[in-house]
Amino acid sequence: MAGYIRLRQICLVAPRLEPVVGDIAGIMGLNVCYRDGNVAKYGLENALLPVDTILLEVVAPFQPGTAAGRFLDKTGGHGGYMAIFCCDDPDARGKHAGTIGVRIANVIDHSPYRGVQLHPRDCRAAFIEFNHTDGSDDILGPYPPAGPDWSKSIRKDVTQALTGVEMQGPDPRGLAEHWGRIIEIAVTTNQAGEPELRLPNCRFRFVKGVSEIMSGLTFRVDDIAAVRDAAKKKGYVVKGDSFDLGGVTFSLAA
Repeated sequence: MAGYIRLRQICLVAPRLEPVVGDIAGIMGLNVCYRDGNVAKYGLENALLPVDTILLEVVAPFQPGTAAGRFLDKTGGHGGYMAIFCCDDPDARGKHAGTIGVRIANVIDHSPYRGVQLHPRDCRAAFIEFNHTDGSDDILGPYPPAGPDWSKSIRKDVTQALTGVEMQGPDPRGLAEHWGRIIEIAVTTNQAGEPELRLPNCRFRFVKGVSEIMSGLTFRVDDIAAVRDAAKKKGYVVKGDSFDLGGVTFSLAA
């Protein structure tokens, strides 16, 4: 379909917000911009950190029986929870998803924000949400899930951008084609021969893995060695230019 689509937000799920949020902020040089009380109705608490214009969210269940809690139980805490895309018409994109057998799980209508969340079982690997905020054609403009002044919390002295999302599965190309059909982006192949979905502000690459999960995030940072050292000081095992945090692998690039 015509119209724009960008990665707006990545959501990770943790048994508790701390120490995950504090460690992400401390290691990656990011600020928490908002904690959204509206997620309490889902039995969750959260924190959001802007990485340039993409929001990194961590949610944690505070009561039993939540979808996030079931996700943690199912995956053993491995894998990202949601990929959230801003677009011009989330309802049209949700309707399109229905034509290929992907159900709508939830619609959030808090004017001027509207979000259409798809069923994770149909999406495979992670939740997908499409959303739009009236007046948000400026990517630094209003985005209610991140609070009224989210852009004022952007820091770039350590981390400049979130540039990549890694998806795993036994059939990487099949998973890439499925996600490509949902978000209506053609699958391409990167230099490593991996299937890839290229958005204007981020790339999703699909690699071989035992189960279908969102397995990693790639960040462009100012000083890779300094971020590696910060992770080590927090007690994380660093392998090459990556370490595991919040259920996914954080990979560092210059």
